Amino acid sequence: MENISKKLSTRKMVVAGLLGAIAMMLGATGLGFIPVPSPVGRATILHIPVILAAILEGPVVGAFTGFLFGLYSFMTPTGAIPSDPIVRILPRILIGITSYYAFWIFRKNITLASISAAIVGTLTNTIGFLGLAVLMKYLPIQAAYIIVISNSIFEIIIASVLTVILVKALSKYRK
Repeated sequence: MENISKKLSTRKMVVAGLLGAIAMMLGATGLGFIPVPSPVGRATILHIPVILAAILEGPVVGAFTGFLFGLYSFMTPTGAIPSDPIVRILPRILIGITSYYAFWIFRKNITLASISAAIVGTLTNTIGFLGLAVLMKYLPIQAAYIIVISNSIFEIIIASVLTVILVKALSKYRK
C-alpha cells in the first residue's frame, strides 16, 4: 500500500495551493470570465488550474485543487444557483479526477492528452454543476440545456488552447 505522505509531498501540496489560489484569484478579479457571444455572455476559465494540477501532479492533487475551487465557489456564489456544497464543490473535485484519467489515456501524445483533459475537465465542470443544479431543483432543465449548448463550445476551445500551452510550458520546468 502506497504511503499517504508520498501522495501528498510538500511539492504536491504547494502545487495544489498555488493553483487553487490562482483559481480563486481568477474568480475574485473577474479575469476568469471571458466575454463570449452566448446567452450567458461569458465563458469561465476558473477550472483550468484544476486541470493543470491533475495533469502535472495526479488525481489527488487535482481533486484537492478542485476542492479549493469549489470552496471558493461555495463561499462566493454568483448567479441564481444558491450556495449548496453538493452543487458547488462536488463537480469541481471531480474535474481533477476526470481530467487526470483523460490525460493518462493519451499520455504518449502531450498535445492530444492535454486537449482530452481540457475537454473532459470542462464538461465535468459544466455538466456536473448544471446537472446537480437541475437535480436539486435550482435550475430548470431547459435553462441548463441552453447554457451547456451555448457555452460549452467556447469553454472547450479556450480550455484546450490554454491547457496545451500551459502544460507544454510547465512540463519543461518540471523535469
